[in-house]
Amino acid sequence: MNSQQKARQALSTAKFGSFWLDAEGKPPELPALTEELRTDLLIVGAGFTGLWAAIHAKEAQPDRNVVIIEADSIAIGASGRPAAILSTSVMHGMENAQRLFPNDMDVLEELGKENLDGFKDAIERYKIDCDLEWGGELTVAVGEQGIPDIESEYQLYKKYGHDAHLLNKDEIQKEIHSPLFHGGLWSKKRSGTVHPAKLAWGLKRTALNLGVKIFENTPMQSNTKTQEGIVVTTPNGTVTAPKVLLATNAFKSCNKKIHKRVSAIRDRIVMTEPLSAEQMKSIGWENRQGIYDTRTQLNYMRLTADNRVLFGGRLNYFFNNNTDQKLDNSIDPFIMLVENFHKTFPSLETVQISHAWSGPIALTTRMAVHYQRYHNGDMIYAGGYSGFGVTATRFGAKVGLDILDGKETKASKLTFANTLPSYIPPEPFRWIGAKVTMYALDTVDQKGGWRKTWLKMVEKMGFPVMQ
Repeated sequence: MNSQQKARQALSTAKFGSFWLDAEGKPPELPALTEELRTDLLIVGAGFTGLWAAIHAKEAQPDRNVVIIEADSIAIGASGRPAAILSTSVMHGMENAQRLFPNDMDVLEELGKENLDGFKDAIERYKIDCDLEWGGELTVAVGEQGIPDIESEYQLYKKYGHDAHLLNKDEIQKEIHSPLFHGGLWSKKRSGTVHPAKLAWGLKRTALNLGVKIFENTPMQSNTKTQEGIVVTTPNGTVTAPKVLLATNAFKSCNKKIHKRVSAIRDRIVMTEPLSAEQMKSIGWENRQGIYDTRTQLNYMRLTADNRVLFGGRLNYFFNNNTDQKLDNSIDPFIMLVENFHKTFPSLETVQISHAWSGPIALTTRMAVHYQRYHNGDMIYAGGYSGFGVTATRFGAKVGLDILDGKETKASKLTFANTLPSYIPPEPFRWIGAKVTMYALDTVDQKGGWRKTWLKMVEKMGFPVMQ
């Protein structure tokens, strides 16, 4: 069989949908809103940002009335789909933070470490069982050409006090057996992996125990500023609140103002069946790090508690920010991703893929959280996460609340909290540009040529797509 046939065979029994959301222990959905409510704080969206925001609000002020409305069910969006590799970065990686906010790096690094420690403390304090492992974070160099990338990143890690270690080819092969990897950068502390759906379900339980009211299957249809506050209408009820936090990430990118700066880029992931002891031995990976590689169209990978391999990273875009996940429910969109998986781990070519899924992430020229203000600042949109979001959302939620409540904090005074990412061209230019860019990303490492020129032009627009 050729590589495509092997990929098709591996995908032949796959279920299209997030592996994480298939887990046992999913809580029952809560009833939809069917009344008129008044509350002190309304949060729209019950992914990680919304849930963390509700918990932050109740921890700071236990008597504050907090309501969450969710258009579907808890973690149905990006929070139920990611690789869930934990990081101290709150700005989509250290190099991205250095690119965007070099003058704020000291503070961003300090806040990022504090955020990760607070993340760990909350999970322990609220007894959230979410398969948490602390194996560290590993960036692997694909071929010799990837070595300069990890050496550059290593300098940043050491500058800001991370327990980071450069690995040569022999050392990386001892960690993980892949013919592609010629070196590595292993950040050993404050990083690992988590089961994102179990985390979201645990945060839901925690929020409810703290007194937060949550209504699922309750989409926001409109919002209006009145003398009574902001009135949010839903299909069968209304919520009036003086303060509203929009924690919808990519799922409000249809909003005209948000749409100008946020693009709903689709990210694809596959998950294998559990590996046998012999298969695990064939790939090493005894320290169970979360891994990113240095391909231009990067891939990321991790292990689950039952020794499945998650492998993800192939991007796409559907016209006009379409977020319908069903558009990828077929084998074809995942063929190239599985081919890359087989190149990375040739010993696993016969392993079946159990799940394949995709869904929108909120891509901006910043590639990290930003805040948009509505109704004279009484409604804040907090979104734009496109990576490292499992931990960064806790930070983003806290800063969003501080901005909403008019609190001046170390974080809320920083440049990132008071500026916006650049505009993204409208349709059809957005779709055309995205398609050309995705094709270039898929083929630049093999074919070069005009693809490098195109990707450099995209970088000048603010998207750091080249390694």
